[in-house]
Amino acid sequence: MISRGDMVTIALQGDYGKPRPAVVVQSNLMSDLPSVVICPVTSALREADFRPVLEPAGPNGLQTKSQVMTDKITAVKREKVGKRIGKVTRAEMVEIERCIAEVLGFGG
Repeated sequence: MISRGDMVTIALQGDYGKPRPAVVVQSNLMSDLPSVVICPVTSALREADFRPVLEPAGPNGLQTKSQVMTDKITAVKREKVGKRIGKVTRAEMVEIERCIAEVLGFGG
């Protein structure tokens, strides 16, 4: 079972359709739903305060320096989620949460 903070592989439709890593951001309380809320991850880095950087270290399973696309948060069918490749650290998840709040306009 996948859980919040897991790094998984996903192939989205449209412009972001190539297989890529993604971070599960959905609450574990919603694990019985047929969809999963994720933020895709990209190795095409850009200057954006709302895209936290993940280094390819520790338990995250990444091979290159990447950014979490918190501006591309989306829900996908659970069966479309590929294998679990790692997990972000608690500090990384806190930064992802902060960026999601900024993108969605929460907190001011």
